[in-house]
Amino acid sequence: MTGVAEVIAGVHRDEWARVVATLARRCGDLDIAEEMAAEAFATAVERWPVDGVPPNPGAWLTTTAHRKAIDRLRREARREDKHKEALMLSGPPEPAGAVEDDRLRLLFTCCHPALAVETRIALTLRMVGGLTVPEIARAFLVSEAAMAQRITRAKAKIKAAGIPYRVPSHEDLPVRLAGVLTVLFLIFNEGYLVSEPGEDAVRDDLTTEAIRLTRLVRALLPSDGEVAGLLALMLLTQARRPARVSANGELVALAEQDRGAWDRSLVDEGHALVRGCLAAGRAPGRYQVLAAINAVHTDALDVRDTDWSQVVALYDQLVRLDPSPIVRLNRAIALAELDGPEVALAELAGLPLEDYHAYHAARADLLRRLGRSSEARAAYDRAVELTGNAAEVAYLVRRRDQLAR
Repeated sequence: MTGVAEVIAGVHRDEWARVVATLARRCGDLDIAEEMAAEAFATAVERWPVDGVPPNPGAWLTTTAHRKAIDRLRREARREDKHKEALMLSGPPEPAGAVEDDRLRLLFTCCHPALAVETRIALTLRMVGGLTVPEIARAFLVSEAAMAQRITRAKAKIKAAGIPYRVPSHEDLPVRLAGVLTVLFLIFNEGYLVSEPGEDAVRDDLTTEAIRLTRLVRALLPSDGEVAGLLALMLLTQARRPARVSANGELVALAEQDRGAWDRSLVDEGHALVRGCLAAGRAPGRYQVLAAINAVHTDALDVRDTDWSQVVALYDQLVRLDPSPIVRLNRAIALAELDGPEVALAELAGLPLEDYHAYHAARADLLRRLGRSSEARAAYDRAVELTGNAAEVAYLVRRRDQLAR
């Protein structure tokens, strides 16, 4: 029984998006697709322990969900158009995997620019990731009712606005794909350093799900450099996860991490993706450059071996692609290792980041290195005030208190 339950859990993880996507393409209704997929999995929970796991679980689930959708539409066939809709579904469904880009269509639908970013994230986690509404609500610290309403409104907007269930045209694909990658990156970042107070420092369920969904996009768009870059960036960042929080719950800065604890398999995979991007010979995008920066960091077995000149050169390239204040902040932090803290501090002057905790944390570290302790203490105080993550607060408080001693 336990073995079957584990199989069902694995099949849910692997097949949920495929079943929902196939059904959504056939009936054009995300509500029906989601509900019938859930019913199919519920039927599997009842029947597989008795009948055994079918040879092709995905095909079994797709067929079961498809039949349930037909029954549902026929029961609701109070109008002729509903009846026609049901008849359209009456043909045999394609076997799971026959139309591989169904999941890609679903992902682009969930990440449509007509939806607010937070709504895109929630809808993607539910429809493509298969997370439950309570799981998504917990991840973003809202009530289950509020999250359910958010997802319901999003599906209703997709239906009312006639948002097409398809991959964008070749001309629109770069812009639309960028939106999908942004959603996946935001999911990963929220998991890697949880922003809300009172929560765990890291949410492995969110980082793992973001990586899984990005692998899915990578499998469907294997030649896209930015997809490969984002996956590499996630893998190289996740590789450092075992060394990122100390035993007493304090954030461990990159320079202080035990590099022997890093996940070398993830590092190797990330490096291979970065090398593949370079070998393609195309001008890199933002995620590829970020991945390359992380590749330089994870290539050094000791922080003293870091090639800071290469890191700064990559940040120079990134600034040309994305001249945002946060990118310039990170460039200044790297520049401090080459030209010293005073030069980096001058780079930070005037950046519009007064409400960003990492800006004040960076200033505090630079001021500390210059021996300007009272100014550093004030910067630490401001960083602590703006930080929600408990592990990061513990790290900043310790660094601040060391100044007093």
